[in-house]
Amino acid sequence: MNRMLMIIDPQMDFISGSLKVDGAAGSMDALARYVKEADGEYRCKVVTVDWHPFSHCSFVENGGQWPAHCIQHTVGAAVYPPLMEALYATGGKVEIFKKGDKKNVEEYSIFRNLTSARHLDFLIRRMEIEKIDLCGIAGDVCVLATLKAGIGIYGGPMFNVLEEFCPSIDGGTALHEFLES
Repeated sequence: MNRMLMIIDPQMDFISGSLKVDGAAGSMDALARYVKEADGEYRCKVVTVDWHPFSHCSFVENGGQWPAHCIQHTVGAAVYPPLMEALYATGGKVEIFKKGDKKNVEEYSIFRNLTSARHLDFLIRRMEIEKIDLCGIAGDVCVLATLKAGIGIYGGPMFNVLEEFCPSIDGGTALHEFLES
């Protein structure tokens, strides 16, 4: 079976920065170990990243609900180094997709960014991906939004959520409840 690993927003601001999610560092360390153990099992490994301009609409100072985070070209926008090392040290293509890169558009799901969504769809079809293992930060926000949007496009059977690698602001409640429904 052709599988893809999709990791949502494993970025420094969500691990130790301005929008830190409890348990994110430990979860991403465990995910890095998993990636190494699963070497060769994924045809492709996709990482999504928030890539916000300095004046993004989601920031509190601009009328949004979140502190400034994942600002383009800052340390906070960087992918967690131990995970990045694991991704590139193992077999399978690695692709990085950006979202939230326009100042007046909020994109919790990678499928809302038209450029990234088109490229991702091309990759899924070209590589004949049959199953997407989904995980990342935060489980109750961007992972859940990506899952819902992805199901709308590809159907539920395409997705397998790796809950143990989905630290959440709400402790995992919203994601777990959605998966149980």
